[in-house]
Amino acid sequence: MVGKLAVVAVGGNSLIQDPKRPEVRNQWEAVEETCAHIAQMIADGWSVVVTHGNGPQVGYILRRSELAAHEVHTVPLDLIVADTQGSIGYMLQQSLDNALRKHGLNRTIMTVITQVQVDANDPAFDNPVKPIGGFMTEEEAKRFEADGWTVAEDSGRGWRRVVASPKPRSIQEINAIRMLIVNDYIVITVGGGGIPVVRDDHGNLRGTFAVIDKDRASSLLAQNLRADIFLISTGVPKVSLNFNKPDQRDLDVMTLHEARQYMADGHFGKGSMLPKIEAAVEFVGNGGPIAIITDPPNLAKALRGEAGTRIIPG
Repeated sequence: MVGKLAVVAVGGNSLIQDPKRPEVRNQWEAVEETCAHIAQMIADGWSVVVTHGNGPQVGYILRRSELAAHEVHTVPLDLIVADTQGSIGYMLQQSLDNALRKHGLNRTIMTVITQVQVDANDPAFDNPVKPIGGFMTEEEAKRFEADGWTVAEDSGRGWRRVVASPKPRSIQEINAIRMLIVNDYIVITVGGGGIPVVRDDHGNLRGTFAVIDKDRASSLLAQNLRADIFLISTGVPKVSLNFNKPDQRDLDVMTLHEARQYMADGHFGKGSMLPKIEAAVEFVGNGGPIAIITDPPNLAKALRGEAGTRIIPG
């Protein structure tokens, strides 16, 4: 590998910047913007592995499937995650290739359709909390609930469908991912948190109805790869205490101790910033040197210590 290794987790919502304009052509614009910043990181000498979310995209596929159910078969959730790994991976591959060429760089980019193993007895299956799809009114949510879905209010922003979010235990394709990195490929992997799979009583893999949190799976990936930095790209330049309140305070640095205390004090929304802080804490708490949370325009600056919120040991 050339340079230090950064695992960059790109949020699915950042690929649909305006929920009122979710058309594919607008998604391309968002992907191209994000890839321009990732390309700058690579031009600065970093080796990069990219992961991505897929929440809104899963919601759209589910909705299309439901609307067409009277004519064609519905699509199970594990296949929807696989579909989005392919489609979003393709967009990232093409956009990143184009962005790198502007820097005079010619690199091969590979999307790995990734299975992530979870425990079939994970208690999360008894308590669905992971939001998927778009926001809706309470009235719309109740209709989905009547169809068998679990629904919940999400951080004061509206109602969403929720599914089980078991803890990622292992990444099935990790050895292939390592070999691609060693051979200087830019890898896109663990899309949407990975396709959730379990081992059955015969030891066979099979998909399961769940969604793995993208940031937790990305943290596991960063730990497995012994990354130098775990970088979470989201919709805000820094993590804040008392977000959107008169006494909001942006944070440049958090120690592990401070991050855990802020979580215990309830500073971070369950459907927004909390999973990112938890993932960063897992990475640093298990020996990772540093995690950074920032927005796409500040990715390269954050690696130079000029932007974002840094989570460090201590």
